[in-house]
Amino acid sequence: MSVEPAPQGVPAPASAAPSDTAGPRQAAAHRQAVEDLLRTWFQAHPPAHETVALNAAAGRLLAAEVRAPGNLPPFTNSQMDGYAVRVADLAAAGDLPPAPGRVRLATAAPIPAGSAPPPLLPGTAAPVMTGAMLPEGADAVVPIEACTPDTFVPAAEPPGTVAVPAEVPAGQFVRRAGSDIAAGTPALPAGAVLGPLQLGLLAALGLDRVTVRTRPRVLLLTTGDEVIEPGRPLGPGQIHDANTTLLRSSLEEAGAEVLRSRILADSPQEFTDRLRADVAADAPDLVLTSGGISKGAYEVVRQGLASQDVAFLSVAMQPGGPQGIGTVDGVPFLGFPGNPVSSLVSFEMFLRPALTAVTGAPRPRAEVPARLTAPLGSPAGKHQVRRGRYTAGTVEPVGGPGSHLVHALASSNALISVPVGTEHLEAGAEVTVLLLE
Repeated sequence: MSVEPAPQGVPAPASAAPSDTAGPRQAAAHRQAVEDLLRTWFQAHPPAHETVALNAAAGRLLAAEVRAPGNLPPFTNSQMDGYAVRVADLAAAGDLPPAPGRVRLATAAPIPAGSAPPPLLPGTAAPVMTGAMLPEGADAVVPIEACTPDTFVPAAEPPGTVAVPAEVPAGQFVRRAGSDIAAGTPALPAGAVLGPLQLGLLAALGLDRVTVRTRPRVLLLTTGDEVIEPGRPLGPGQIHDANTTLLRSSLEEAGAEVLRSRILADSPQEFTDRLRADVAADAPDLVLTSGGISKGAYEVVRQGLASQDVAFLSVAMQPGGPQGIGTVDGVPFLGFPGNPVSSLVSFEMFLRPALTAVTGAPRPRAEVPARLTAPLGSPAGKHQVRRGRYTAGTVEPVGGPGSHLVHALASSNALISVPVGTEHLEAGAEVTVLLLE
């Protein structure tokens, strides 16, 4: 794994960077290039469909429009604890002396939720619980607190009477069948992201399975002789692999399926052989690597893919300047830098928004203005992305600009954007932050 160099222009294949001839590419242009790469692939290879259980569909995309199989609510019910009444009975009964504006009705059998009540007889009022089915003939509900007595008579006692207001509009506190959504009408459109709210609707409609688009399939590879899997002891000059976990969890949170992840040694030939074998075996939608793309002497990804349609270039961004983009055996390829913060920033700035734009998932990160709690400096000619802790309209920079500061990354909930051309910001200056939570 090499230290990131200062950006230098690297000519790119026409298919990977049609507008780049020399000099570092701007971050916005590289984001667009990543989006174009994925869009071209998915237009030629649209996602397949699969049916999954509702409890396994969180974050997935609907494959087709869902129409309501029945009414919601499925029956007319009470919105309140109270008495189900016939509005016509109230007008016919007249005022109740000595309390003008009230009428007295005989009480019918109570209606608990989950029961099917008999029709409401003329001149009666039925105690009804919230959500319980309204009896045939009833067209309004009077809340219990508006009645006299204002508590329900226990069911064991003999039926009595209840005084209710005479002025009750038809439909008061009544939830009509299908008032939320009627049977046969669209419930969710094709491509909808299934979050908790959407899944709750499908469950309310009685659906336990849903047809979704298959997830983007990503082959994830980390490189470096010095990189050791967590849990294994370190030798001299070795470090534990953070990138695989960092990128795998980010990809999965963004709705992608990681086919396999592995660490490859710094041998260009071994890297190329195993990469091509994995591509042939797994048929991924994207190959993503971390490390091995800079200007050092042992950049395995750059050396191994020299014959592929891949551009290795510099982006005017810190961290995350070195980038790789193109295709390997026709499959989209992205190469991220090896430092963990650089990999995460590259994912958030380039790959995650491209997945959103092309596939519809994940939902975009929120970008909000915030006031800096401390001054910031930024290198000339670069878009700097710093870690920060956002709270109620302010953002505190966390750690320095170094791309190895994983503890600072874990202590952050936002990325602070300092655009090209801004080299110093005082405390209190307004910046744009990308919320990571």
